Amino acid sequence: MAQRIVVDPVTRIEGHLRIDAEVDNGFITKAWSSGQMWRGIENILQGRDPRDAWVFTQRICGVCTTVHALASVRTVENALGLEIPINAQYIRNLVQSIHALHDHIVHFYVLSALDWVDVVSALKADPKKTTQLAESISNWPGNSTNRFKAVQAKVQAIVDSGQLGPFANAYWGHPAMALPPEANLMAVSHYLEALDYQRKANEALAIISGKTPHIQNLSVGGVTAAINLDNEATLNMERLYWVKQLVEEVRSFIHNVYIPDIVAVAALYKDWLQYGAGVTNYMAVPDMVLDTKGESFDLPGGTIMGGDLTTVKPIKSFNDPYFHDNVAECISHSWYDGDWTRHPYEEDTVPKYTEFQDDGKYTWLKAPRFQGEPMQVGPLAQVLVGYAQGHELTVKYSNDVLARISGLAGVNVGPAVLHSTPGRHAARAIRAAMLSDLALKHWDLLVDNIGSGDLEIFNKPTFPKGIQKGVGFHEAPRGALSHWIVIEDGTIKNYQCVVPSTWNAGPRDDKGKAGPYEASLIGNPMAQPDMPLEVLRTIHSFDPCIACAVHMLDPYGQEFAKVKVL
Repeated sequence: MAQRIVVDPVTRIEGHLRIDAEVDNGFITKAWSSGQMWRGIENILQGRDPRDAWVFTQRICGVCTTVHALASVRTVENALGLEIPINAQYIRNLVQSIHALHDHIVHFYVLSALDWVDVVSALKADPKKTTQLAESISNWPGNSTNRFKAVQAKVQAIVDSGQLGPFANAYWGHPAMALPPEANLMAVSHYLEALDYQRKANEALAIISGKTPHIQNLSVGGVTAAINLDNEATLNMERLYWVKQLVEEVRSFIHNVYIPDIVAVAALYKDWLQYGAGVTNYMAVPDMVLDTKGESFDLPGGTIMGGDLTTVKPIKSFNDPYFHDNVAECISHSWYDGDWTRHPYEEDTVPKYTEFQDDGKYTWLKAPRFQGEPMQVGPLAQVLVGYAQGHELTVKYSNDVLARISGLAGVNVGPAVLHSTPGRHAARAIRAAMLSDLALKHWDLLVDNIGSGDLEIFNKPTFPKGIQKGVGFHEAPRGALSHWIVIEDGTIKNYQCVVPSTWNAGPRDDKGKAGPYEASLIGNPMAQPDMPLEVLRTIHSFDPCIACAVHMLDPYGQEFAKVKVL
């Protein structure tokens, strides 16, 4: 007989997510993904000046601020047919790539690693053997016996204190934990180092964007980061070289620590390479813009259907009708008024809450669809779309990571294993490696263009009478993000955000087709239903971001479910 489990809230994410699952004979047979929040930003924006939208939309989330700001200015520029100066593109590219580096490091080490790493087991490790393991996969200078002894002593002191801090309430000793003690000690050491390197990325982001979170240097028409090499208060060479130095340090960590750790987890949990695929339709949008019109990019976009890389179809520009015409959202199972599937320009956002209904409405998230199909978005989508198109950096780093997993696991693996829970982590590390290279490339492009004498950063927008429609997209850390705007006589008439975690965490549609979270859980093993570690592993691999309102109690304020999670 099937057993129902409820994980509410899912922790180590942004926002408020509930996962229900039915378990039968040790495997998940059905799942529901419920966003336990309502944003309402779309309604707040109606009637406002389109130039202000980016300031509001980046308040959707305290993690994804940069990405919503970028998508928002792009959507207004798209509606107006407004090009921006090439310096502004390069500065925006630096902002988005550095933000993504910070985000990816935080996601794996702080939010996901404890699904795979048994911290307490690290106390049983031999530091010398840990050094041998670490040196076999990387020449990182932090991989020393003295370092591992010090980390082990720190973990012991935390355990002895009885105050585990960030390591409290986890599933230590869970039967699904498979890493040997030495691998656990190595991972804990790298967890602690990651805290320093995510800070370096955030510092670089603050220098280039004025502030983080909630960046300050964007504007419809370009950026506000004035370039004056003779002024200490503007973007000058001292600040630019400071940014470059920090990015180079972060790049070293990604190549010498992050990627080897992902390789180790994927290889040592090679049985998990068969779990978590779910929806194998993929979509990514092109980004890292190389021109003023949004027609040339350093990262490709496109779609893949049914997991078949030969079906890849590119998304070529900001104005590509293939993307514009085929996005819709369904609210059949969402807490909004009505039962419709509409293009974002035609949507409304009218909340209508009910109880959680298995076969009815059960989430605040809408169900985005592309040509009527659910799509998985995120680093895995971007890597597969790039790989299928022969994108040089994607092929280079994907083949390297797959070869290293093969060597450590003792089995030959190809791109097909990326359709899995560990595959999403591997793709995120591959994307981080690409973006660390591209951040430095676009730093060079910016400096070279400034050196040519071009200091332009802004083109003034003008708003004609009548109606204009536009979409702005961005390949955010969690995947394809798009903002859709309808402007009437210079003010916002309608605004819709179709975000990565809506694509992935959305519910079934009117045809009963499950979204990626729900589909990815089907068939996953479950060793102990009262300790749903396997649910967390797969859901965390998407890097959920369900922003900013929560309902953790029933209408009477009483607790109705309690699951120990970290």
